[in-house]
Amino acid sequence: MQKKDPIIIAENLCKTFPGPVIGLEDFTVTVDRGEVLVVVGPSGSGKSTFLRCLNGLEEVDSGRIVVDGITLDQNEKNRLEIRREVGMVFQSFNLFPHLTVRKNIDLAQRLVRKKSRRSAAGHTLELLHRVDLSDKADNYPHELSGGQQQRVAIARALAMMPKVMLFDEATSALDPEMIGEVLDVMRTLAGEGMTMVVVTHEMGFAREVGDRIVFMEQGRLVEEGQGEDFFLNPRHKRTREFLRQIL
Repeated sequence: MQKKDPIIIAENLCKTFPGPVIGLEDFTVTVDRGEVLVVVGPSGSGKSTFLRCLNGLEEVDSGRIVVDGITLDQNEKNRLEIRREVGMVFQSFNLFPHLTVRKNIDLAQRLVRKKSRRSAAGHTLELLHRVDLSDKADNYPHELSGGQQQRVAIARALAMMPKVMLFDEATSALDPEMIGEVLDVMRTLAGEGMTMVVVTHEMGFAREVGDRIVFMEQGRLVEEGQGEDFFLNPRHKRTREFLRQIL
């Protein structure tokens, strides 16, 4: 049996919003190094909240998050270290409109990783080749399609050389014909062994790439299962209902 090597530990996470709206309720999950964890569930189930808490963008009310041995707490040094090691790709592309593709990807490398201009530029070109956008380095975001902008956003996150990549509905804002090009990049990352936590409604992708699937509802973990088995043999009635509606 393969030895577990958890890089993310999330224990008993609770998070409420004004209302009170439950974001997370006693939510516990671990992610092993090199694993692709796919998180599915209906809208408002806490999926995006979980990702934002992992990256320190939301504060949990209680519980514990550890990323690669670093505890996410009020220690600012710890929080900054985790943000350097965890890349995140959002639904919206969040590119700087006044900067070219090249400069969007260069910026964090120079400011956060303290790379030289030459080193950052070389890494940027490697990443653009990796996401098949070498010919768009000097374009501005508004000159790109949605799928191309999202691939730039992925390249920008990868520029920080993260140990973990978080994807929050990375294809939901795209036209149907552009979804495939972004999923192809994500498949490649998974194949290269990148640790990934992916929130998605793309069940075909989840079934193909996910090592483990987690189903959430009302901030709770309802069911988890290994890849294909999650879809073939769901144990919980609510999971079966969800899959019937979405597949």
